[in-house]
Amino acid sequence: MRTVIIESFGDPKEVLALGERPLPEPGPGQIRVRMRMSPIHNHDLAIVRGVYGYKPPLPATPGTEAVGIVDALGDDVSAPAKGQRVMMAGASATWAEYFLAPAAKLIPVPDALPDEAACQLIAMPLSAAMLLEDLQLKPGEWMVQNTANGAVGKTVAGLAKARGIHVVNLVRRDAGIAELEALGIANAVSTEQAGWQDRVKAITGEAPILRAVDSIGGDAANQIAGVMAVGGTLVSFGAMSGKPLVIGADNLIFKQATVKGFWGAKRSESTPPAELARLIGELMKAVATGSLKLPVEAAFDIARAGEAAAASDVPGRAGKIVLTAA
Repeated sequence: MRTVIIESFGDPKEVLALGERPLPEPGPGQIRVRMRMSPIHNHDLAIVRGVYGYKPPLPATPGTEAVGIVDALGDDVSAPAKGQRVMMAGASATWAEYFLAPAAKLIPVPDALPDEAACQLIAMPLSAAMLLEDLQLKPGEWMVQNTANGAVGKTVAGLAKARGIHVVNLVRRDAGIAELEALGIANAVSTEQAGWQDRVKAITGEAPILRAVDSIGGDAANQIAGVMAVGGTLVSFGAMSGKPLVIGADNLIFKQATVKGFWGAKRSESTPPAELARLIGELMKAVATGSLKLPVEAAFDIARAGEAAAASDVPGRAGKIVLTAA
């Protein structure tokens, strides 16, 4: 079968290559899935670069989420049935024509859910849903997030709105405001403009912002902590800048702030299956009603994985970049 392979860690545009491997055979508890669509997430590219929370042994096939068709079942597996369309996150080696996955973690996909949404429904949106639950905000309370025009940011904004939670959505470019408004997401503020903090105060009416979510790292964390209320909690969700978290003494000490990290993979491991099912059901309903939009900007065959990775790094995308293996 065809598969994307990396022989060394580095710039995705340079190290992602097309190769061939034997068709994998499902073992006990496993199912072989014929991949239809697999997204390129920021954490996928971090894995390729060798800067994520773990490094796979090389040579490796990247990819952690996909939608596909059940192709073969292990001897002790009876469901999902062969031919069933399924989705999964937390997988491995999905950037290939076929991949193996634990049968217990595959989720049947309803006919009404298109591949474009199903292939990216779990990893980022589920992380966003769990994050929002962990923030423990009540209807009417305020939070602030940066990279609000990213996959997680848009999901947090949509789910928070449905729960009556107010969100200030920070973007790094003025154009990002229009991107969010086109999706019906309000309260967007561009940090490209000097004095953007005053705009935040105007939006909130100077109501306390109790939670802040930083996905950039570096000084962006200090900026977002600057508009957070005394006694607030800052959650580090990501580090797109690749820089260490920076928080000044004025924001940390004088505001008596709490700083904590969030990793969706670890959160999922400790979440009961029934709770995960409830959150996934909420996401499916949000997509079906249109309150959560998960667009795809472009699809690339796995033979063009390097080009796809480069496209994924371009700011201002209207949707996810995905790989296909048709």
